Amino acid sequence: MASEISPRAEISPKAKIGDNCKIYPFVYIEDDVEIGDNCIIFPFVSILSGTRMGKNNMVYQGSVIAALPQDFDFRGEKSECIIGDGNIIRENVVINRATHTGGQTVIGNENVLMEGAHISHDTKVGNRCVFGYGTKIAGDCEIEDGAIFSSSVIANAGVRVGRAAMVQAGTTFSKDVPPGIICTKRVEFGGINTTMCKFYGVDDKVMKHMANAYRLVFHGQTSLFDAVIQIEEQVPDSPEIRHIIEFMRNTKLGIITKM
Repeated sequence: MASEISPRAEISPKAKIGDNCKIYPFVYIEDDVEIGDNCIIFPFVSILSGTRMGKNNMVYQGSVIAALPQDFDFRGEKSECIIGDGNIIRENVVINRATHTGGQTVIGNENVLMEGAHISHDTKVGNRCVFGYGTKIAGDCEIEDGAIFSSSVIANAGVRVGRAAMVQAGTTFSKDVPPGIICTKRVEFGGINTTMCKFYGVDDKVMKHMANAYRLVFHGQTSLFDAVIQIEEQVPDSPEIRHIIEFMRNTKLGIITKM
């Protein structure tokens, strides 16, 4: 089915628009843009060069996709902003494209970005994440599947947030948030995020093992390196425990409440 495009939208003839899209008045779309099937683009949205958008996305009023990176190293290179399928991008969201040639900012599938959220250059977001009102994610971050950010969260540059983790409202953090936990406003371990763990099929027994693993990390009187060894020695093996161990070992900034 042909797309319904308002004559009052300004769309480059070089842009590629899929089938059955609805594009409202006053939308601005630049040359180097690809938009998949069944997308809805509401008024006053700007979709800039470098955008590669999948299907079934909804982009609400005032949002800017593939905005130029707010990075002092940016020299005008061509880069990309990859948006997957089934995302809801609410009003006044800004997503920057990557800084350097060949770089990508990536938003996966079925994410919800609430009003005023900002995803900065070169950040990689997985699937089914939620970014609350006014949440700001700095450049070069890595957000795994199912992460939830409450309102007005600030994630500083380069941090990682693990699968099914939750960051409470008003939190500002500069270290990694491990998988499956709640990060409190004091940037401390607040327990297992049981709701999202259950969503991903983690049973109660494994969640108890995860709690024991994190007890060794956050309440033990030892280094992170030694805590990981203790997890391997003392906590029953499972994919979730292995993922925790891998996440800890790959940290570059350290984890919350640990150096």
